[in-house]
Amino acid sequence: MRNHTAITTFILLGLTDDTQLQILLFIFLFVSYILSVTGNLTIITLTLTDSHLKTPMYLFLQNFSFLEISFTTACVPRFLYSILSGDKSITYDACASQLLFTDLFAVTEFFLLAAMSCDRYVAICKPLHYMIIMNSRVCNNCILSCWLAALIIILPPISLGLGLEFCDSNIIDHFCCDASPILKISCSDTWLIEQMVIVCAVLTFIITLLCIVLSYIYIIKTILRFPSAQQRKKAFSTCSSHMIVVSITYGSCIFIYVKPSAKDEVTINKGISLLIISVSPVLNPFIYTLRNKQVKQAFNDSIKNIAFFSKT
Repeated sequence: MRNHTAITTFILLGLTDDTQLQILLFIFLFVSYILSVTGNLTIITLTLTDSHLKTPMYLFLQNFSFLEISFTTACVPRFLYSILSGDKSITYDACASQLLFTDLFAVTEFFLLAAMSCDRYVAICKPLHYMIIMNSRVCNNCILSCWLAALIIILPPISLGLGLEFCDSNIIDHFCCDASPILKISCSDTWLIEQMVIVCAVLTFIITLLCIVLSYIYIIKTILRFPSAQQRKKAFSTCSSHMIVVSITYGSCIFIYVKPSAKDEVTINKGISLLIISVSPVLNPFIYTLRNKQVKQAFNDSIKNIAFFSKT
């Protein structure tokens, strides 16, 4: 993305120049960011401290919450600062770093959701061997593999992107550094990078979605063979939170990433991008806590312990 002659900073246009809308946007983003960080930190703390949550499922959930905090932190604080100060400029290095980290955290989330679906498959389809198959070594290797897979996927297009030149404009039509609006303002030939971005996005989407779909096909077939309705209900409830989060994540990304060349006249839906970085990280901890008895019990126990120690 480097201009070898002059441009060392970019201008992020943001969402609106209307002062009143900017105030509302700042309040919305600030509140959603605080809720997101608080909710996901609560899940991380509970899974680290409560002995009942020392299972593979909650280890994956703990890492997923960490990714949610990291993803939203890579975008939102910088945008809040821009709204508050009116400074829309961002340095080349800061823009490249933001693009790298947002892509890394987002792609890792996809692979982690796929790993979580495999965990649910083993838990329901092979319950007697669950703790043997999903031991701590396997879980840690799965999490590490998610990060490595994400790095392998994003590094080639980002490495090529570092060689782009910007000679006509430095104005990015977005509120954060995203690949498509950056490619649109480059005066270099971006065809190869565009194709690489599409291939990487499609590969990530198809591989992880295929893994999730296959897992749930076997899960549903197994659940339907359960003799009692109570058993079926309990089994479905253990997967419901993950299924909701998967639906939100994949559904929103269809609107953002399935689009033609960045050089075409394409309107990037910045509103949906905003919801992805603000609302989704807020919803996910609530989805997992409100639909999970063990997490709710651990949260209630923590509140009681805090109240007890504060009295003593």
